[in-house]
Amino acid sequence: MAMTIAKWTVTEYHQMITAGILVGRYVELLNGEIVEMLPEGEFHAYTSDEAGEYLIYLLGERAKVRQGKPITLPEINSEPEPDIAIVQRLGRDYREHHPYPENIRTYAKALTVV
Repeated sequence: MAMTIAKWTVTEYHQMITAGILVGRYVELLNGEIVEMLPEGEFHAYTSDEAGEYLIYLLGERAKVRQGKPITLPEINSEPEPDIAIVQRLGRDYREHHPYPENIRTYAKALTVV
């Protein structure tokens, strides 16, 4: 018997979060699947925090450094929480949505003086 895995959209994932279905679980939406994540170890936590602090220092006001916060990738039904994401500074817009692909900056692009 073949098994089919239910796939979820970003909207459905947000509805589950709002409804409290995922409270107390460390999960991410990856390619339409809700994946349980492992706890972060000391070395990983230390190095990602140090890298984030260094990028904040390097980038200043040119970009926002988000550490361990979601980004929304609707085309692939994913909402990962990368250790570090360099994103466009949109201020309060992020109260309404996480950064989308067009808001995410590459390291070289963010370091370029505009």
